[in-house]
Amino acid sequence: MINHVSLGVSDLGRAVAFYDVVLKPMGYVRLWTKTTSAGYGSQGTDEPFALHAVAAHARPPGAGCHLAFTAPTRQAVDEFHAIAIEMGGTNEGAPGIRAHYGENYYAAFVLDLDGYKLEAVCHEN
Repeated sequence: MINHVSLGVSDLGRAVAFYDVVLKPMGYVRLWTKTTSAGYGSQGTDEPFALHAVAAHARPPGAGCHLAFTAPTRQAVDEFHAIAIEMGGTNEGAPGIRAHYGENYYAAFVLDLDGYKLEAVCHEN
């Protein structure tokens, strides 16, 4: 249903440095970079996720909205969370089972450097 998602960021260089390492445990890489934008996805695919430099106009949407990335393993969720915190993100929920979402719903939540709420989720045992 959704083809791609783009986020406006205040500082593209800072955001790229963050997302380059935070998305790596889940197998996502930067596919392209332009002066004011960058795109991410799985190697050899079109980008489903992009960043656009909008300087002071960057505004996360607020409560109730977040972006969830599929993680291949629970270890990838753990690594995503640890790296995001190490890179300056804010903890919004440590890795663990979220039984209220599903029996095997293993996830972690962070705020990125611009305040966007991100989730890494794995549905495997």
